[in-house]
Amino acid sequence: MNAQEIIRSIEAEHLKSNLPEIYVGDTVRVGVKIKEGDKFRVQPYEGVVIARRNGGINETITVRRVFQGVGVERVFLLHSPRIDNIKVLRRGRVRRAKLYYLRDRVGKATRIKQRFDRPL
Repeated sequence: MNAQEIIRSIEAEHLKSNLPEIYVGDTVRVGVKIKEGDKFRVQPYEGVVIARRNGGINETITVRRVFQGVGVERVFLLHSPRIDNIKVLRRGRVRRAKLYYLRDRVGKATRIKQRFDRPL
């Protein structure tokens, strides 16, 4: 076995199998595990997926939301143990792979059409 096969086999053990199909434009709720003292709690982070990156163990999604009038983006490593769950709330109909143009838009201009041909 060469080095890449060994790395792939080790990574395969850590891949999550319970992730939903996530597309750019979807509105998702990500449950993030937060440690407070010696206890963990799950805090939801809800927003629109504006980017997906890489594949395999390094796959990330960038989720954007507006909080108190300020746009906040977080990058989530999908297969991280910090991610408790991901729920797709609605599917968005978009025509490009990265939605960075939403950063320059405000209010109703940031709306994304809903698509109904993919199941939640």
